[in-house]
Amino acid sequence: MTASFADGVLPRYYGGSLADVIPSAVAALGIPGWSNLLELPQAKSYVVFLVDGLGWNLLRSRAALAPYLASLAAGCEPITCGVPSTTATSLTSLGTGLPPGTHGIVGFTSRVPGTNELLDALKWDRPEIDPREWQPHETVFARAAAAGVATTSVSKRRFEGSGLTVASQRGAVFHGADTIGERISATVRAAAESTSLTYVYEGELDSTGHHQGTKSWAWEHQLSSADSFAAQLRAALPRHTTMVVLGDHGMVDAATELKLDVDEHPHLTDGVILFGGEARFRHLYCDDGAMEDVAFAWREQLGVNAWVVTRDQAIDEGWFGSVDAHIRPRLGDVMVASRGNAAVVSTKTRPDEAALIGLHGSLTADEMMVPLLVDSSD
Repeated sequence: MTASFADGVLPRYYGGSLADVIPSAVAALGIPGWSNLLELPQAKSYVVFLVDGLGWNLLRSRAALAPYLASLAAGCEPITCGVPSTTATSLTSLGTGLPPGTHGIVGFTSRVPGTNELLDALKWDRPEIDPREWQPHETVFARAAAAGVATTSVSKRRFEGSGLTVASQRGAVFHGADTIGERISATVRAAAESTSLTYVYEGELDSTGHHQGTKSWAWEHQLSSADSFAAQLRAALPRHTTMVVLGDHGMVDAATELKLDVDEHPHLTDGVILFGGEARFRHLYCDDGAMEDVAFAWREQLGVNAWVVTRDQAIDEGWFGSVDAHIRPRLGDVMVASRGNAAVVSTKTRPDEAALIGLHGSLTADEMMVPLLVDSSD
């Protein structure tokens, strides 16, 4: 592992990560050919409820604000998300059962190979890129549906047909539901099917953390709201349904004095063609032959505030799982994963991101460890 990685967390692909959740649920439904690596209980139907930004350490430290979720966490062990610890990557691992190096959604923004352009995987801001080609693997939803499982995705209406939804959840019947009440109703109807798998998404906790920070009253209120949502959903579901609650990543509050603004350090852009990723996990795409010099400059500048690795180092250390050859160019030649409360921003090109408080993407325990909470009908 990278020097001074003692405070970091490597993803536990192939047995202890987000990518194992839905395949394990399908196996627990009794569908042949699937492995229940997470040892989920057998059930007639499964609901997988994902709360964006619900990190394990955040939940444990604020247990009093989320009594229902905290009760499920008692005696449980967390799982990990993948790298980077970010929504686009995590949702695609969840939906495909694959690590990022295979499914190819390797960050919030990543390079389009053969160009000097970035793809924003949340906004899917390059409509000429077909998400079915960028992420060509059949999802677990589609494979389960082909085996006779009623698969449904319940989320806000604006996500229907988006590039990320197509990449990560195609094969599931999308049900748009903007309010909590609508989502509960839609989920209960879907779970009434005798053999069903329903995915439910809630994103307000993450959004609030980004803008207000995880120590704000607003974030604490949103955690309590997510807890209430989960409790109400469980109470409304049929008894034959097992519900799993999980997060896609955690979050840290960046310290203003530890935000490195690359616009104030022009030497850090020497040899860098593209500046991708996000504030806690940067993909640096370099000129030919410049990789080692770029890595050296960034290590010298950031010191203990980041892990700075080359692409080959990150792959060798298992950051992305098995990496397909055509995915390699999407990864930065150099990657900068922030430690502690540090971040790397650009106030000129991304002032909106530079102003955020709560951030994620790196390999710290606060970002990588997520809950896997199971409430069965027993």
